[in-house]
Amino acid sequence: MAEKTTTSHREEQNRPQVDLATSMMGRRGPGMHMTGNIEHAQNLSETVGRLWGYLRQQRATLMLAGIIVVINTLLTLVGPYLLALAIDQYIIPGDLPGLWRIGGLMLVVYGANSLTTWLQAYIMAGAAQHTVRALRNDLFARIQTFSLRFFDTHNHGDLMSRLTNDIENVNNVLSENVTQLVSGLLSLVGVAGIMLWINWRLALVVLFMQPLLMLTVTRWVAKNTRVGFRDQQAALGKLNGLIEETVTGQRVVKAYSREPLVLADFAADNQTLRRAATKAQIYAGFMGPTMNFISNLGLAVLAGTGGWLAVSGLATVGTIAAFINYARQFGRPLNEIANLYNQLQSAVAGAERVFATLDERAELANAENALSLTELQGDVVFKDVCFGYDVQTPVLKGVNLHAKPGEIVALVGPTGAGKTTIVNLLTRFYDIDSGQIIIDGHDLRQLHRHDLRRQLGIVLQDTFLFADSVMENIRYGRLEATDDEVIAAATLANADQFIHRLPQGYETPLSERGSNLSQGQRQLLAIARAILANPRILILDEATSSVDTRTEQHIQEAMLRLMAGRTSFVIAHRLSTIRNADQILVINHGEIIERGTHESLLAQQGFYYNLYTSQFRATSSAAVQPQTAATVQAMLPA
Repeated sequence: MAEKTTTSHREEQNRPQVDLATSMMGRRGPGMHMTGNIEHAQNLSETVGRLWGYLRQQRATLMLAGIIVVINTLLTLVGPYLLALAIDQYIIPGDLPGLWRIGGLMLVVYGANSLTTWLQAYIMAGAAQHTVRALRNDLFARIQTFSLRFFDTHNHGDLMSRLTNDIENVNNVLSENVTQLVSGLLSLVGVAGIMLWINWRLALVVLFMQPLLMLTVTRWVAKNTRVGFRDQQAALGKLNGLIEETVTGQRVVKAYSREPLVLADFAADNQTLRRAATKAQIYAGFMGPTMNFISNLGLAVLAGTGGWLAVSGLATVGTIAAFINYARQFGRPLNEIANLYNQLQSAVAGAERVFATLDERAELANAENALSLTELQGDVVFKDVCFGYDVQTPVLKGVNLHAKPGEIVALVGPTGAGKTTIVNLLTRFYDIDSGQIIIDGHDLRQLHRHDLRRQLGIVLQDTFLFADSVMENIRYGRLEATDDEVIAAATLANADQFIHRLPQGYETPLSERGSNLSQGQRQLLAIARAILANPRILILDEATSSVDTRTEQHIQEAMLRLMAGRTSFVIAHRLSTIRNADQILVINHGEIIERGTHESLLAQQGFYYNLYTSQFRATSSAAVQPQTAATVQAMLPA
């Protein structure tokens, strides 16, 4: 079912939703707010553990990368040691041939070091892409399991931000920073060991001074950066939500000339993002300069201590030169790890938001032993069904109905009465609060959702078309359908004629939401899609309310062909279109207050009678005098 599955704005006035007409005029709907558990950060170690659960799926790649990292670290450690040998054994004694030999060896070592550095980055980039692909697939698949209630209360732009920005932050860290982190830790251990082996006195100077100062600064920065980056990601998600809402509602924005107000809303959210990002970056910016200062301070102390030891005969010039290099190597991983910490905080903040969405409960999961019905007969029963989009506001109150296979059931009533809610429950977009919905003798909640919806066809007033060809939009009803079957469905839907007039016929590409077609043309394509799907139960929700009389005639003819032999639920405000319904249910305030055929309801001169006659009152608002059903029928057009 390709139609937009959200409940019509005109229908469910009690349901929490984003109303574009109001939100574009400066008032945000509830859909602009996230539920509580999405905003709160999860435990750091838990988040890292879950990320590792995805990353370890690339075990072979990680092992290869680990081997290369070890080799790279060893080559990094060998360089300064060779420099010490060159100074003490060849430069000071003046052994030129020996200097050339060790110089060539150093060239090979540093060349191999550069090669392994590139290899580890290349391999980890592949592992990172496989990891984030799996994470992105899981997140997108999880979103598909959520009910419409979830989308009613969550910002769509923020969900998009989680699928893109947050996962991309994770990708950047995995592809660029993990190997640096591992290599840095190995370097720290290796450098410490070599320094202790070469000269324990100088080693103690390096090992005690730099880590102590760096850890002190890192702890202070870390306390603030994680919160800052989390707030930054949340503000970015909110801004994305506003952008998505504004772009989608451009027609409403321009119709009401609300561009200045939209700009003001954007400026406010953009300012919030600026403050959050500035705060995060200010704390993160302390890290680099502070680390450089500590590193330079450590080198100065090392040089002074080394000079004193050299004068005292406790160290050679080569040893001091090697220690200066090792001190830089010891400080560089600490510096890199400190700088990586900021990026890790950003990635963890993004991962927390992703996992928070993955942890959301799928409200409409299949039953443990869900039934798979290959073909429905279309017998539908509602027994004392009660439902509300929130606990405080019930929408349906004890609804009872029975639609026999092949019957046409019309749902009529004022706006907000609960008509669309009934079909939303029938399609199991929402679960009922109490009562029972039975299809072919089986409780709706015991049926497999995929099998149920595969045999349902929906044509809504607000038709949703994809940015694809006309052919593929119709084929969305049954993906395995041939071109001939698609054309046959379009012909039955009275759409073939106008399609042939399009520039490229059935291959004409449609713009987003099919905005390059008229409302009536979009409706005919939606009907063709439903015909191609060949459903057993059909739902028509105000399918002709937004078109002219002639187009309505074409759509009515197409709908009659579509409804033939199928159990059909028709929601209509134009009551003249449902005269031939097998039963008409009159709904008001969530209850069925009248039921019967068109003629029997007119004879009752009740609520339906008033609705029907009011549609043909004169524009002068003159009241229609009470008439008998036969007299009213004679007065009204056939």
